[in-house]
Amino acid sequence: RNILVTGAGGSIGRELCDEILRDSPKILVLLELNELALYQAELTFSRLSSIPIIPCLGSVDDSKLVKNLLSEHKIQTVYHAAAYKHVPLIEGNPLEGLRNNVLGTKSLVEKCSEADVSSFVLISTDKAVRPTNVMGASKRIAEMIVQDAARRFPGKKMGIVRFGNVLSSSGSVVPLF
Repeated sequence: RNILVTGAGGSIGRELCDEILRDSPKILVLLELNELALYQAELTFSRLSSIPIIPCLGSVDDSKLVKNLLSEHKIQTVYHAAAYKHVPLIEGNPLEGLRNNVLGTKSLVEKCSEADVSSFVLISTDKAVRPTNVMGASKRIAEMIVQDAARRFPGKKMGIVRFGNVLSSSGSVVPLF
């Protein structure tokens, strides 16, 4: 399969890519907003595998970029791990958190629905359960967007996976404690 991972340079995105490469996809496209994280991910995965690794620097809310990636690489499966996850930062920057987590997911889902993407998985958070902060609410809205798309496009497989506090992830609170 041709696979796209958003947020591929983050701790969760990188772990997803590592697992995906074990199943020998045809190609793996890495979409990442952070230049250094993308560079390091591409370098790591290119050394681990002979499978074509295609790095793309950009954001999920860039609908033209996403449309081109999906089309050019004939993406069949998308794992959407790109999100802002740090609660205090999103509380201080709520509009940016909503723009990225909600509008970015909406844009990505729309482009995947228009393209020949057969499966889509949103990586969400336990904070989306009865959210008490903007970050949790933004991820809950993102889940609702995916749930709505699953109803509107029954031929597409759309799923949501909620992770709790992932040890060693960039959003983990364990080092704080």
